[in-house]
Amino acid sequence: MSRSSRAVLAASALLSAATVVAVHLQQRRERERLHSGVLRDLERQNQKKENIRLLEEQIALTNQLMEERDKVLMDKGSQQS
Repeated sequence: MSRSSRAVLAASALLSAATVVAVHLQQRRERERLHSGVLRDLERQNQKKENIRLLEEQIALTNQLMEERDKVLMDKGSQQS
């Protein structure tokens, strides 16, 4: 085998190996990116549930406060008459 054909064969083998390694690295990065997306989605869902819980708590407290205020106003109105 001539020297130039060996060089071409070696270059081809190196290029092929580099391509395979690059593809594997790209796939690994893509898999990690997808996994981090799932984790972000789970965190967003948990935050949304917490926000809804806090909103419901605020609504209940607001209703309780309004009932107490109405009761106090009714008591004041009945005391004046």
